[in-house]
Amino acid sequence: MEEQKYVLENAKSFNIRDIFECGQCFRWNKQEDGSYTGIWKENVLNISQENHKIIFKGICQNGDIEKEIKEYFDLERNYEEIKDKLEKIDENMKLSIKYGEGIRILNQDLWETIISFIISANNNIPRIKGIIERLSKKYGKEIKWNNESYYTFPTAEELKNVTVEEYRNLGLGFRDIRLYETTKMINEKQIDLEKLKQNPNTQEVRDKLLTLSGVGPKVADCILLFSTLKRFEVFPIDVWVRRVMNELYIKKEDETKVSKKEIEKLAQEKFGNLAGMAQQYLFYWRREA
Repeated sequence: MEEQKYVLENAKSFNIRDIFECGQCFRWNKQEDGSYTGIWKENVLNISQENHKIIFKGICQNGDIEKEIKEYFDLERNYEEIKDKLEKIDENMKLSIKYGEGIRILNQDLWETIISFIISANNNIPRIKGIIERLSKKYGKEIKWNNESYYTFPTAEELKNVTVEEYRNLGLGFRDIRLYETTKMINEKQIDLEKLKQNPNTQEVRDKLLTLSGVGPKVADCILLFSTLKRFEVFPIDVWVRRVMNELYIKKEDETKVSKKEIEKLAQEKFGNLAGMAQQYLFYWRREA
């Protein structure tokens, strides 16, 4: 397949480090020259940045690299407007946005996001990436580019006959049964992913996601925010988010005494329907800086 190239000039709210290191995705890897190479759907791309110029090159299965990039990187959304609204809330938001001003929330495949975040539970990023890579190499399709092999994320159909033991052999640990059960539920249409995308009621979609094996409240909210469901009003809460919300706003001596309900209530009151974006800026700022 022929290599394609696309250049995004005068890019605002687009920084490759901010996008790929803020915890939303697991299939992009930093190269020695500072660029990132990754795969989504059946596309393999290397992305480099020169000030406000973003250079995309790679292979795109449907032949329309610009269309795929615009959709995946959420380029039709005005992030400058989002930042402007959030910056007015308080000084903490202003500082966090300044640190992560180039974050964009990717439109990741819903199925891949579900499985990736089930794998992410009680796990660290290098291990998550390793498991996903082994899963893709064994059950996905191979794509060759620049004399390297890349592997698509396997579909639910491609994982249909995989056993719990086979998942265990990939290093999934306690998550092996979760992947097996969730894959079975999707293949049997106990949950229809297309219907989830079409349902505008976030709480109903969240409740459906919570019926999937291995999907708790935090994983459900990550799926809602980081996939094509794209619900910016959700506020995923993990250890880092609890810490930052307590340090900046709640200020209890013992952060473990801060309940998720307390954080969710505060996030909705403070950030409203942009709570998910606020979470990303705050999380990335406090974890990285």
